[in-house]
Amino acid sequence: MYLFTLLGNLLIMATIWREHSLHTPMYLFLCALSISEILFTVAVTPRMLVDMLSTHHSISFVACASQMFFSFTFGFTHSFLLMIMGYDRYVAICHPLRYNVLMSPGGCARLVSWSWAGGSVMGMMLTLIVFHLTFCGSNEIHHFGCHVLALLKLACGKETSSVTMGVILVCVTALMGCLFLIILSYVFIVAAILRIPSAEGRHKTFSTCVSHLTIVIVHYGFASIIYLKPKGPRSMDSNTLMATTYTVFTPFLSPIIFSLRNKELKNAVKRTFHRKFSPLSS
Repeated sequence: MYLFTLLGNLLIMATIWREHSLHTPMYLFLCALSISEILFTVAVTPRMLVDMLSTHHSISFVACASQMFFSFTFGFTHSFLLMIMGYDRYVAICHPLRYNVLMSPGGCARLVSWSWAGGSVMGMMLTLIVFHLTFCGSNEIHHFGCHVLALLKLACGKETSSVTMGVILVCVTALMGCLFLIILSYVFIVAAILRIPSAEGRHKTFSTCVSHLTIVIVHYGFASIIYLKPKGPRSMDSNTLMATTYTVFTPFLSPIIFSLRNKELKNAVKRTFHRKFSPLSS
């Protein structure tokens, strides 16, 4: 699954790079999303696999902080990119005549840069806040990795509860803010699609949004369960399972969803394979 995640996202990047017909803002954002998925997978998953297969389960303080930083950074970057992709679909459907102006190459590059910068700032800020706490008692993390909620349970001191609530509030606010803007974009998109007279035109227009919508549902579905699920007697085990599932399956599912649900990308991947292997078969 780890190799498939890397190869699937690398295939999407290579296809977009080779196919000039895919050199559009939507696929630029998709390429940036694939880069984020690859870096997230490389930064987090190998260590998780080593710990799961090894009998010696330990991680240094610096490695734990690094793992948390990259998890936050790429997680928030993923959310910001999904929000920008929603805005791209909104402009393409609701303001098609202004699309080339609003989504110029320079503007798209700035949006991607701001997404990465925002994710990095959020990751650094939250990691510094968490690791400035005092940790006492058991140093055993009830998780497959240095997940923030599992680590906060090991902290002690008067400020622990306020910091915990602050970290959760920041994460939820950022995620829900991005989700709100995505939903708002689709409210206008659906209104514009309903004004299209032909059923075929409505179907064709909405089909350009299906893959993005599916990824949004997967990403925010797992994230909301992790951060918003009410605590119960088995909450620690279920949180560990959901966080691990989110870490492994979200990057794994992204290339599958985009390849299967996006007809233009799927045809481009087929042409890439055909050009690569047809000389060998002749």
